[in-house]
Amino acid sequence: MSLLEQLILFHKTHRIVSHILFWLSVLLVATLTDSYQSHEHWIPLTTFSYYSLTLITQIPTAYFLAYFIIPRILTSRQYLRVVVYFLLGLYILCALSRLIYIYVREPMVGIPPNSTETLGEILTNLPKLFYIYFFQNLSLAVVFLFVHLLIRQYTTQKRTLLLEKQKTETELMLLKAQLNPHFLFNTLNNIYTLSLLNSPATSDSIARLADILDYILYRCTNPYVPLDSEIKVLRDYIELEKLRYDERLQVTFTASVDQSTDIAPLVLLTIVENAFKHGASNDLGSPVITIDLQVANGLFVFSAVNSVAPIQVTSSDQERAKIGLANLNQQLELLYGRAYQLHIKQTNTMFGVTLQIDQNMQALSHEKDSVSASR
Repeated sequence: MSLLEQLILFHKTHRIVSHILFWLSVLLVATLTDSYQSHEHWIPLTTFSYYSLTLITQIPTAYFLAYFIIPRILTSRQYLRVVVYFLLGLYILCALSRLIYIYVREPMVGIPPNSTETLGEILTNLPKLFYIYFFQNLSLAVVFLFVHLLIRQYTTQKRTLLLEKQKTETELMLLKAQLNPHFLFNTLNNIYTLSLLNSPATSDSIARLADILDYILYRCTNPYVPLDSEIKVLRDYIELEKLRYDERLQVTFTASVDQSTDIAPLVLLTIVENAFKHGASNDLGSPVITIDLQVANGLFVFSAVNSVAPIQVTSSDQERAKIGLANLNQQLELLYGRAYQLHIKQTNTMFGVTLQIDQNMQALSHEKDSVSASR
């Protein structure tokens, strides 16, 4: 955590103490600067008293601007009224500064109040009030206002980042909620078909489904999971589907991974499921599905190509396929940003989906996010 973050955190947890320390620091800097310029080796009581008296009006000026004028400028459209408040407030503070100077500071150093300058003349001498005390009070108020706005901007930025993160996590949960019942429905249909046929593979398919559901419900709650786990789920899913199609279905699954890596959960399963649902299930002949996974030199490439039946696909089938891939695209956009590419290729005889992830770019993006989150 940087020094600025530590100071802002201290201000949020000890607001009153931080304000007191700020003004004490201002007083100390002002007196030390004056003593240095006067070649004093210690701070005279008169110098300390003078700057303390100056703060009597400078502090209200700072809070008047930061907590009264600026919020009304940002939220109210009655700018004329705000200008009137500003001028009236500054006039009162400047007049108070003048009165303190004449009736308190000058007597402290042995100068009696000027009897020729009446109270009415003090309050109506606008040029003197403006040129001397207006800028004197406003100069320190500007510094306070800058610090106040800096803290406010930092807090707003942190809150915005937190809300964006929560929004992303919520959207991912919604996308998974749409995916999981969809997958479960298809798989239960497969098992139902096997049970109607009294197939001995029914128990095996139930065991594989149990493993897949265990993975979905309990092991892929994080944004990223080990790729090995995803590969195992893919193999279980493919074997589950092969039990349904018997020898009629030709499935080829190859995987070459040069190093262990992580992947967003259920992304690959969505692509494979789409290949089975809109490829093999509509092909009454000998459907072919080719699945290939390659990870080399930080480039992740996954492709699933399925044959297309030589019959006209209905618009409802096309719409369901688009919905599944649209959900997938949203999930990839939230998790990978510019680090991924999703290509879809379709002909009269085949339909293919290829996912590419630049893991080097993804790692760089995560590093930037981590730095931003720690600030």
